Amino acid sequence: MGGRSLKQTFSREEYSLPVATNPINLGNSDLSNKSSKPKTSSYKHKWTLFVVLFVALLSGGLGAGLAFVLSSRPFQQRQLSTDEAAVFNRNSNGMTSAIAGVPTLTRPVNILVLGTIILTSDLPDAQSKPKGKYLAEVDDNLNGMSDAMLLIRFDPATQKVAVLSIPRDTRVDIQGVGKTKINFANYAGGAPLSAQTVSQVLGDIPIDRYIRFNVNGFGKLVDALGGVDVYVPKKMKYQDDSQHLYINLNAGQQKLNGSKAIQYMRYRHDDLGDIGRVQRQQAFFRAFIDQKLKPEAITKFPEILAIVKDNIDTNLSVEEVLALAGYTSKIDRKNIQMHMAPGRFSNPGEFDSLSYWILDNRRLTKVMSQSFGIIKKADAGLEESTPQNLRIAIQDSMSQPEGSKKATTVLSKAGYAQVFSASDRWTKPLAKTQIVAQSGDRESAEKLREALGIGEVVIESTGDIESDITVRVGKDWLEANNIPLKPVKPTQLKQQR
Repeated sequence: MGGRSLKQTFSREEYSLPVATNPINLGNSDLSNKSSKPKTSSYKHKWTLFVVLFVALLSGGLGAGLAFVLSSRPFQQRQLSTDEAAVFNRNSNGMTSAIAGVPTLTRPVNILVLGTIILTSDLPDAQSKPKGKYLAEVDDNLNGMSDAMLLIRFDPATQKVAVLSIPRDTRVDIQGVGKTKINFANYAGGAPLSAQTVSQVLGDIPIDRYIRFNVNGFGKLVDALGGVDVYVPKKMKYQDDSQHLYINLNAGQQKLNGSKAIQYMRYRHDDLGDIGRVQRQQAFFRAFIDQKLKPEAITKFPEILAIVKDNIDTNLSVEEVLALAGYTSKIDRKNIQMHMAPGRFSNPGEFDSLSYWILDNRRLTKVMSQSFGIIKKADAGLEESTPQNLRIAIQDSMSQPEGSKKATTVLSKAGYAQVFSASDRWTKPLAKTQIVAQSGDRESAEKLREALGIGEVVIESTGDIESDITVRVGKDWLEANNIPLKPVKPTQLKQQR
């Protein structure tokens, strides 16, 4: 890496790197830079065939090329070596089959999703640019560090989608590199090394496919879809001239365009650092799913394809893409579960001057067992979730402490022994109380809902990070307990809509 040590690389809050090499062979620790090879003409030819045949498929012109187009992988940027491909071929059973001529998922599928970023200032031919109020630009390059890392499980048997966010600062052992942050795996060895590392960390879970997308391309996709309405909980402002990184978002409900969406998901300059960023990514992706995964999005298909083909790398075939799209379009949004790999922040000086997210393997094993089908012998020794040992955070969204006090009293009487106030209040007023299963334990969250007699269970990791379950007290709780509502300011009324 141009003579820079790992310690030097990770000493910055955001990582500026030279252009990543072509992914190394698994286990090879040679990280010396080489010139990236341009896309070959065969890739362009394959993409052209895909477009032509896909249009024929949609129009009913099913010719001899149908089998070819369904099995082709037009979004894959380079051919994997035999060893690299083997990482994704541990399950020999086919993922899809044609039911009434429509590609359909036939078994649970695990897909690793990596959002990568390289700043233009990191490129060898980078030129200095005048200071300006714009988000740091990134080249259409997929070989940088992963700014977002998600493992997604699509399970046709349960009709659920489970998403596990892995903080980029997670300390792991990367083959051929050693102990470092997990986001370095993509830079060192591309998607195969990232998948191998994630699999080992998560109990040897098989990873069937990968998707890498360029952060800049994701911003273009958001623009193509007309932006996403998101609640920004507080003013977010950060400036780093060395990276041309400028974040400036006001608090409140607003429609984020592509540039602002990236700012929202990259912001990490608060007490929660990288974990706060993971929570915002989850909030954004849930809003994106709710607002944009709708039939009318098909009208944007040509524009989406034009963006995707230049900003994505995946070993999914056309048939597999169609099967996943069909499955996702029919899924009940309540069956999309969002988890975060549980852990803790490293202590000052614990690993020199570097900051890491240290995984809690006991709690991680429970998440993998409940939502990802990884059963280990150690599961038998896991502590059973009971009202006595569950950590319950009460988070006020209505600026009325009486509601939180009442919820604490009710839960304490129901046997919940570890009830505490969340470190921060939820600044968006909620019409309906939320029961956030922070640790992914839906069963315990449902039981707590019964104790309260009110609320909506949500499986995501946007609650208090010290809790197993976070209760966000909403307007319905105040009304049900005859607690007078305080006058709501006009800005709060807008936020509730």
